[in-house]
Amino acid sequence: MSAATPHGATPYYFVPAPSSHPAMASLGLFFVVLGAGQWVNGHGWGAWSLLLGLAIWLRTLFVWFREAIHESETGLYSPRIDASFRWSMSWFIFSEVMFFAAFFGALYWARVHTLPMLGNLDHQLLWPDFQAVWPSQGGSTVSPAGTVEPFTIMGPWPIPTINTAILLTSGMTLTIAHHAMVAGERAKTIRWMWVTVALGVIFLGFQAYEYIHAYRDLNLKLSSGIYGSTFFMLTGFHGFHVFVGMLMLLVITLRLQKGHFTPERHFGFEGAAWYWHFVDVVWLGLYFLVYWL
Repeated sequence: MSAATPHGATPYYFVPAPSSHPAMASLGLFFVVLGAGQWVNGHGWGAWSLLLGLAIWLRTLFVWFREAIHESETGLYSPRIDASFRWSMSWFIFSEVMFFAAFFGALYWARVHTLPMLGNLDHQLLWPDFQAVWPSQGGSTVSPAGTVEPFTIMGPWPIPTINTAILLTSGMTLTIAHHAMVAGERAKTIRWMWVTVALGVIFLGFQAYEYIHAYRDLNLKLSSGIYGSTFFMLTGFHGFHVFVGMLMLLVITLRLQKGHFTPERHFGFEGAAWYWHFVDVVWLGLYFLVYWL
């Protein structure tokens, strides 16, 4: 146990003391889900439950991460812990791959199977005015029942293409920072990390503007049929992952300024970099499948 480890010595495998952090994080997420569910269904108190849950959850994560950073910087993490972290981050990113695969799969199924089926002869007898044309090719979704308001699709120009260039550039600046970290050039690492964080913020700003443009000018909403739902689910969840990745990189940059990490021990840096590169790859698939095809 960690209590039996002499001060300043690295244990074989660090075991933290019992903690309330997992329970408090779960409690916060409970209020988040409860509040969000009630809020979208028209209950005003749901917003307050959502805010309470976020406050509990964020405070718990802040304290929890602060303790983990202290444990790392005081030498309690052995090479076995490092290997454990690497496996954990790898499986976490794999779970995220499956998460996005589900939404890409929904997009594929709607375009390749559902739409042609609804446009066959049997369904033409029920909906003679239905056109089995995907919105990104036909320009609009024809709704015979009138349940979907007319809308304009979101093309690849200019914002999605600009955001693609921004994310690809951020991947390069992060790689430059990583090589500087391995070379022991801390000042260069910090400089390029701030550039990467700034590019992430710019990406989110462009995406926010894109959403405002979609709702205000294109009448493109989450309720705009299967096109609207897949568009906002894919781009929205990706934007959330960009936000999380940007926060990771920001924390890593602040830790670098405090003197944390060495050329030999910096998996916190590497883990955040893995996540950011994963976000970049997902965006490339999203850019071609959602905006172009």
